[in-house]
Amino acid sequence: MKPIDHGRLDRLVLEARQAREAREQDYRARALKIYPWICGRCAREFTAANLRELTVHHRDHNHDNNPPDGSNWELLCLYCHDNEHQRQLEAAQGGKGKDGRGDPATHTPFANLKALLKRDQTT
Repeated sequence: MKPIDHGRLDRLVLEARQAREAREQDYRARALKIYPWICGRCAREFTAANLRELTVHHRDHNHDNNPPDGSNWELLCLYCHDNEHQRQLEAAQGGKGKDGRGDPATHTPFANLKALLKRDQTT
């Protein structure tokens, strides 16, 4: 078995990261020229001062699908972008939450509180 050339591996990883960053900068710059600087979900408006908080989301989740007309992109703030990807992860888990236990709790422990308080006041 041939020993691993760590130097070559490091160069390959660096080149891949640089290529990804260049591709991201290219489609980000194009998206910022095409679309208004507003989050597509929460409608938060951005200026040059906080533009770094506005991200480009790929609607089909394929970062290599970058049509020139921007039809696969939407601008989302950091929070909405994270939320969108979390929703995608949960959908892939079959609707289960982060803990994998299924649907959220539906128990409402204070549903009968008013009646209990009223009962205590009459006694």
